[in-house]
Amino acid sequence: MSQLRHALALGWVGAALLMGMAQAQTAQKPSFYRARQQSPLASSQGQKPADPTPFLARIDSRAAFDRMARVHDAGSAFELPHLIFVIDRHHHDQVYYVNTRRYDLHEQFINGLRLTNDTSRAALAANYRQPDRRFLFGTLSWQPRLDRWTFEFWEGDQLTAGLLSTAQSRLQATFFAPLVFKTNANQHLAAAQEAGIKAVTQEQILQDQPFLPLNVGVARGRLRLIDSVDATPDIEPDDIVVLREVPLSLPPVAGVLTVRASTVLSHVNLLAKGWGIPNAFVRDAFGQLATLNGQWVELRVTRSDYAVRVVDRPTQAPRVEAPFVPVPTLTRLGLTPLRQLRVRDKVHCGAKAARLGELAAAFDARQPKGIAPVPDGFCIPFAHYAEFIRSHAVAQRIAQAEQTPGFDTDVSVRRPVLEALRHDLAQLPFDTPHAAAWKAQWQAHWQGALGQAGVFVRSSSNSEDLPRFSGAGLYATVPNVKDADGLTRAVQSVWASVFSPEAYEARRHARIPHDRVVMAVLVQRAVDAHSAGVMLTRDPFDATHRDTTMITAKRGLGGRVVEGKLVAEQVLYNRRDKAVQVLTRSAEDTALRLDAQGGVKEVPIEPQARAVLSDELVARLAQAGELVKRTLGGADQDIEWAINGQGQVVILQSRPFVDRARLKPVPAPRAALLR
Repeated sequence: MSQLRHALALGWVGAALLMGMAQAQTAQKPSFYRARQQSPLASSQGQKPADPTPFLARIDSRAAFDRMARVHDAGSAFELPHLIFVIDRHHHDQVYYVNTRRYDLHEQFINGLRLTNDTSRAALAANYRQPDRRFLFGTLSWQPRLDRWTFEFWEGDQLTAGLLSTAQSRLQATFFAPLVFKTNANQHLAAAQEAGIKAVTQEQILQDQPFLPLNVGVARGRLRLIDSVDATPDIEPDDIVVLREVPLSLPPVAGVLTVRASTVLSHVNLLAKGWGIPNAFVRDAFGQLATLNGQWVELRVTRSDYAVRVVDRPTQAPRVEAPFVPVPTLTRLGLTPLRQLRVRDKVHCGAKAARLGELAAAFDARQPKGIAPVPDGFCIPFAHYAEFIRSHAVAQRIAQAEQTPGFDTDVSVRRPVLEALRHDLAQLPFDTPHAAAWKAQWQAHWQGALGQAGVFVRSSSNSEDLPRFSGAGLYATVPNVKDADGLTRAVQSVWASVFSPEAYEARRHARIPHDRVVMAVLVQRAVDAHSAGVMLTRDPFDATHRDTTMITAKRGLGGRVVEGKLVAEQVLYNRRDKAVQVLTRSAEDTALRLDAQGGVKEVPIEPQARAVLSDELVARLAQAGELVKRTLGGADQDIEWAINGQGQVVILQSRPFVDRARLKPVPAPRAALLR
């Protein structure tokens, strides 16, 4: 019986697959830096050595390797056997293949054998930092997906071409099979190129990975195989969806599997974090789960596998704890320049604009090196939107939509009604005396440059960027508006996006009353980004890695990163160790740039330009992220950034990173009724 048939016979579909992202490949690189923060992930517990031999000077066979090796994810279909090695450069480059079942870390081994009398932290650090170090500390593994042996070093190791050449020569002379060097950082790749040593990158190992856990967890719901979210109007909150393509946005669901790898920090993935639902990439999910389509199942996503089993339909849906929605101020009609906004002003301009104003003032005062001032702009307050909603024509259209038979109970009825409502509200003639003030403020802000300097017209509601509800990607942004009439149309489009099906369903699922939602608009100077992306001030896979920043990037404007349709360049940076791990390079062959006539245009990317981030730029972005985090109170941040024509970091937005699995209960929401 095949593995799949056996799993089906047991009521489960799934596989013990390769550890998510870089966990199995890079998280276990032994070093005393990691040991200070946590115990090694690949513990030797349960894998006692067959004999007390502390090391071998040579490995002459697979059997000899197995005597010394520890196995990560032992017993799974993709276990990773590995051992650590030490090369003593003061004793003729002696190689020690360490009994890794006995010694978890290199320093435990050298201390246990008393190879050195200096066991201070400084001496140990020198073996990772200094070119004249005494010891080389590395790991040797059997890579089942590559069908070859590799050797590698911890990602923070300041490896040089000379040290790498020594390691390659001595290991190959004492190991029974051919070895290839595996890079874990840009510096490692540069050392290999300088030394003329063939290397395999982290990206090459990950690119054919059949499974990627994006958010671990367990959910129960109706399994649905969906070719297109846009063509499926009846997606319900208790659906577990298997998606053939990654959508820009998604209504609330119970769980997500995609058959196309996407960017870790895409809007859909961040929404899944905020909803606290399991989310994973499974390359063959459509084939593996076809027989379960339409059935009620339990989906379980862990770091190393996923599984699906048939269950009974629940009799009662779980209750979702509502977020706190700030009470809006609807009496303030004046337009507020961005640099005058502070966090407290979220009551009339929304959290997005208010937080960005706080950052603008802080950056202007500190003038941090390499970070550009926040692009200038102004806020159109909640009160203008409230007048729009209360106008007779708008109120009438909303009332008609809500009175449609089946609107309250049937999502397949609600979705087309909302789509029509949004379209009508965006196109509805609306004679407001405020429109002249918007245009005048624009002209005053950019010294009469109307028609020359473009602006982005962005949402800033009271129902996004909340501690328990990010609202990522739910509301409209109109890019590079360059004429006066276009500004009015763009503001109205942002207002109308309150009634987009995705936004409406997300608020409904979160128990946010729709008649308590108000929308401010941030009008902000456009940045023609050379590259852009999203940054998270923590490791999205493991919250214990407090010194890690996750950065995703693509060439051009940042919309391609958050939509997640093609994989972005993805980098992990350890701020303590200054280690850069490139997980993937960008898969895009085009980039979005500002069009001189307004809007955006697509331009081709030369193949050699797909690499987006240098190590220096990664470090600078991480530094900027920490400054943003400190300025906004110390909570981890989900940050949209760009690099301008002068090579400076530009912060475009920062919201609290919402991970529902780590949230604590809060009081029920309260807000003022609009109508």
